[in-house]
Amino acid sequence: MSINKKPDRKTTILNIIQQVRAQFPFDDVNVQICGDSCIGCPKKLLELVESEINHWEYVVAKGNLPNMSEIDYFAKLCKNIRRSLVRNGVLPPI
Repeated sequence: MSINKKPDRKTTILNIIQQVRAQFPFDDVNVQICGDSCIGCPKKLLELVESEINHWEYVVAKGNLPNMSEIDYFAKLCKNIRRSLVRNGVLPPI
């Protein structure tokens, strides 16, 4: 019988970062250009999430760990930005 252990806080935040980096089009030049209409600016949303990622990578590299509410906030932010990117046609729905 195997017991699945929950990941620690460091692993959790790094997993979220890895998933976001894999899914979000940070380097897509088409997203960096403002269009005629949008529901939330994809360019600014990507900048926001990228700055959060850079912050958490720096914090973790310094040996500090986020608490559970910070992890929850970061995960919700990424989820909401993903939803907005889907509405703007930048990402496909899942």
